[in-house]
Amino acid sequence: MTDNLSPEICVIIPARNEALSIAQVVKSVPGYVSRTIVVDNGSSDGTGEIAQAAGARVVRVKKPGYGRSCLAGIEAADDADILVFMDGDGADNPDDMAQLVAPIIDGEKDFVVGARTHGQIEKGALTPQQRYGNALACFLMRVLWGGHFTDLGPFRAIRKTALARLDMENETFGWTVEMQVRALKLGVAYGETPVSYRKRIGQSKISGTVKGVVLAGAHILGVIAREAMRPPSRKREDA
Repeated sequence: MTDNLSPEICVIIPARNEALSIAQVVKSVPGYVSRTIVVDNGSSDGTGEIAQAAGARVVRVKKPGYGRSCLAGIEAADDADILVFMDGDGADNPDDMAQLVAPIIDGEKDFVVGARTHGQIEKGALTPQQRYGNALACFLMRVLWGGHFTDLGPFRAIRKTALARLDMENETFGWTVEMQVRALKLGVAYGETPVSYRKRIGQSKISGTVKGVVLAGAHILGVIAREAMRPPSRKREDA
């Protein structure tokens, strides 16, 4: 972490039924973060109440959807300069956050993805289907837009002004790849940094079920196909 002028950093944590882990995640967010927002996405186990008790601001979104939760968190972030997205299941290590935000603070990048592929991965934390899906998506981004991503990791940081240019709209599992594809299409200065990845606490809503894996894969490939067939919108170009 650099000692330059301190920007307002907001951490956004989409969470659905993460009662077992959310307090630990919220309390482990670094002290230099200005605010932590937990988006309770229709939890039935008290996730929102636990997060609030741990010190987070809680935003509630009833309709399920990872991207939908992220969009609600962005709206609640107010005047933050840098937005950091991380999961609420304990798999992402908040100690790695400084590596994500430092290139943005230094003015070198506007968007940094935490690459689990280059970091320490706890045994069993990343399933074979996740590894394959990530590799395929990154290969397609390289072929179609010359991208140099190696992961679709959820732990990522982006300058809020850059995020506004992307005009994000995906409300489900395609959120992460949409952000990366649109950054490539618009020439946003991006990079990756190695991050560690731990076994999540509780069962994954995506990789933990066959239905989740199939739906996530379909959404990711669908986003890539849609973005390949249309140019950046005038709204995003002129932002």
